[in-house]
Amino acid sequence: MPGTRKLGRPTSHRIAMMRGMVTLLLEKGQVETTLTRAKEVRSVAEKMITLGKKNTLASRRAALAYITKEDVVTKLFNEIAPKYAGRNGGYTQILKMGPRRGDAAEMAIIRLIED
Repeated sequence: MPGTRKLGRPTSHRIAMMRGMVTLLLEKGQVETTLTRAKEVRSVAEKMITLGKKNTLASRRAALAYITKEDVVTKLFNEIAPKYAGRNGGYTQILKMGPRRGDAAEMAIIRLIED
């Protein structure tokens, strides 16, 4: 079930980390991180894109409450969400990269699907 992994962080740190990673994913299009973090980011990022597809004032405010940069919210509503208008979910893709050199953590790239 998404949202139940603790990721070895206190709650406030975990929430701040997820907000930052989702913002970065929507801003840059892809993020390199560990596999478990990528799986958590996927669920939140897809919810944000679904909010962008609704394109109401309430959905914009909900996105602004989570995403840390206003220009990323504008990009979400004007560029990213319309691109996925005909798609019902599955906006992101996780690619496994292999173990990290220092601690052998499984690394992955999470990116937005290109249509």
